[in-house]
Amino acid sequence: MHSRLAYAVSIVACASQLGGCAAFDRILTIGATPPLTAIENPTAAPGYRPVQMPMPTPQPASYSPNSLWRNGSRAFFKDQRAQQVGDILTIKVNLNDKANIANETQRSRDSKDDSGVDAFFGKSKLPVVGSPVPGRIFTADSTTSTDGKGSINRSEALLTNVAAVVTQILPNGNLVIEGRQEIRVNFEVRELIVAGIVRPEDIESDNTIDSTKIAQARIAYGGRGQITDVQQPRYGQQLLDVLLPF
Repeated sequence: MHSRLAYAVSIVACASQLGGCAAFDRILTIGATPPLTAIENPTAAPGYRPVQMPMPTPQPASYSPNSLWRNGSRAFFKDQRAQQVGDILTIKVNLNDKANIANETQRSRDSKDDSGVDAFFGKSKLPVVGSPVPGRIFTADSTTSTDGKGSINRSEALLTNVAAVVTQILPNGNLVIEGRQEIRVNFEVRELIVAGIVRPEDIESDNTIDSTKIAQARIAYGGRGQITDVQQPRYGQQLLDVLLPF
């Protein structure tokens, strides 16, 4: 019991320290717009790990002498689409997801138990008290019922463009891309992050690609600032939501 109490106290202390640091930063920025993050190399960010995927067996390159076309070239002139680390391509984010699910489960049970015993060891009266034996001994009735309903009605739409940078080339030629966009409107910063793996063949001639063609896609859209701060519960309420069992 004491160990659990000490553990809870330590969690509260850590949360208060983190909340205090965040609150101090917010105090320093009162009346100022939220700052934009600095442009940085995605591969140098903490926690970055190169993507590793199953690769096919390498095939030997074939050459065609006296040919005007390069092997693997997609155009007569130089291909302007992203193909090397550091190249930029435009991602057309087009998300329009809808989900409408309704479930209902009903369960009922009616149970009746009757021992059929109408005598106490062959006697019609109970010993000592001398009262007559009830019509039935050890009878039980039970009735249970359950009716559960649930529904989901969700609609999400996001239509925008974001430029991404090629951060890695996999052995089979696929490109690992990552793009980040920040827009500040008054005292609110909107963030859009897109990352994933694309095939060079899926990149259009204008150096764009649809978000539906990104494998292992990671798309995040959110914000920070005064509006987001008001919408979030306080630190104490979030801590209680985690610790309280009811």
